[in-house]
Amino acid sequence: MPVLDRTDNQMVEKYNAYMKNSPYANVTQDIAWSRVKSDWDNEQVYLEENGEIIAGMSLIIKKVIGGYAMMYAPRGPVCDVYDTELVQRLVDEADPLAKKYNAFVLRLDPEIVIDDKLGAAYETLGFQVRNRKFGKAQLVQPRFNMVLHLDGKSPEELMKQFSEKTRYNIRLSSRKGITVRYSREEEDLKTFYEIYRITTERDRIGSRPYEYFKRMLDAYEGDQLRIYLAEHEGEALSGAICLNYGPKMFYIYGASSNVKRNLMPNYANQWAMIQWALEEKKKLYDFGGVFHLTKEDGLFKFKEGFCRQEGATEYIGEFDRVYKKPIYMAFEKIKPAAMRLRMSLHKK
Repeated sequence: MPVLDRTDNQMVEKYNAYMKNSPYANVTQDIAWSRVKSDWDNEQVYLEENGEIIAGMSLIIKKVIGGYAMMYAPRGPVCDVYDTELVQRLVDEADPLAKKYNAFVLRLDPEIVIDDKLGAAYETLGFQVRNRKFGKAQLVQPRFNMVLHLDGKSPEELMKQFSEKTRYNIRLSSRKGITVRYSREEEDLKTFYEIYRITTERDRIGSRPYEYFKRMLDAYEGDQLRIYLAEHEGEALSGAICLNYGPKMFYIYGASSNVKRNLMPNYANQWAMIQWALEEKKKLYDFGGVFHLTKEDGLFKFKEGFCRQEGATEYIGEFDRVYKKPIYMAFEKIKPAAMRLRMSLHKK
């Protein structure tokens, strides 16, 4: 069966092993992520050859316009996206799910560097390819991420790559007595969430409920998830959630309080998490997305200081398989307007 039967424990174990160990693995393609997104339905699709899984795709599914649903593979599929025939076969296996959920679109957004030739190949296959011509309100994920290449480097070698100001701030945090610890304790998650709420209110950005982070803690077990807290004299000043998955370490969420910001606790947290990535022999440390590639943007400036050598990584964008074009066109008109309204409300 190309659609995963989640009552078949042996097949689920086999599927999970492929998704975690694939060189194309991504933390949001694990079944665990579908448990985090509990307000969406979810299904998993795969292909096998000679008894081995060769491609997989975890879908989250939600009705977003009328009675019609979007099927979305966040940072999927998990396979060689350059093998367009393989991806086409995998997507074909999702067609029965499109009927089951009355889907108007299946959206992929593989985490690979932009390639105009590859995009054109997918357009030839009938996909709607969405990247440089679309604004952030029209796309699910940021197209630009800041990704630090670890490549077996030592901490000292990495430090030399950072901007002078970033190196200074990391050292300053240590001199001023900032200490960093990590745990998986719910009490520390609550502390993180208190700081997170301060951040969202200060920066006027949308926030997630506490239950979202609790589901994340429960979904990613063992040493897959750590809560990091940077503290000064027993007071938590900065918090972060970091996920250890596949060839990458993922910095998922970060937050900082309004006090003692001059002690640079955010820099201390990042340096501690990067060192965890080195200990785990990860190839990459992913700082997550950025929207504005300018030093005037505080988020970009902070992340770019660590990724000075790499710069911003531009991803290929989204590939849409459209099942119901009129509904798809209507949704694409409605979504940016809804995003603009939400942003304007946050500014008030």
